[in-house]
Amino acid sequence: MKNRFHLDAAYEPGTTLELTGSEFHHAVKVARLKIGEPIELFDGRGNAAAATVRSISGDRAGVLVDSLPVPSRESSFRLVLAMSLIHLDRFELVLQKSTELGVHGIVPLIADRSEIRLERIRGRADRWSKIVLEAVKQSGRSRLPELSEARSPVEVLKGEGPFVLFEGEEPSAGELQSGSGATLLIGPEGGWSEREIAIARERGAVFRSLGPRRLRAETAAIAALTAIGGEYGDLRA
Repeated sequence: MKNRFHLDAAYEPGTTLELTGSEFHHAVKVARLKIGEPIELFDGRGNAAAATVRSISGDRAGVLVDSLPVPSRESSFRLVLAMSLIHLDRFELVLQKSTELGVHGIVPLIADRSEIRLERIRGRADRWSKIVLEAVKQSGRSRLPELSEARSPVEVLKGEGPFVLFEGEEPSAGELQSGSGATLLIGPEGGWSEREIAIARERGAVFRSLGPRRLRAETAAIAALTAIGGEYGDLRA
């Protein structure tokens, strides 16, 4: 895959755009691109374009948008991951891997049994946005997943479904509609409280199991996204 850069602009074939700031630094100082090299641009909103480096001068690089379109690598099945807050290094791993796996959005959860409290994540929005951006670049995506403010599971369950709750109990009979989407809720290390499970049942959540072994929360998130993406999304073999 070509070197990829985030540039929020209209990708009209034959037009010349400019890479500046951190994207220019990455292109010239890190990737060491030369004039004539092919690259790929994405706007973070679902559009991507092939381009060619045409000039490098001072603090900017001119890139010519090519006529050949870049095929979409976004899934038509809209997955949102509502992930309970866990130790921050492992939560950031989930941010990276869930972005690679194609989520459309990520919601940090403050669950009843969460060990990490809201004050621990204040001031981390910029760092988390950078992690997501780098994962989008690496994976070939063109859309930046929406990173929401922290909410409780109850607040999430009051929103638009369908919902899939991953819990150790027997799977429920509910099914998802292929081609639509779902919000996956992953509990903290201590599991969901009885209150949260009862509310999820009231909201018609589909319950799924991830097998007989007890998984860490970050492992459960990756496994759940892979399972649902493989069944309904673009991870199908």
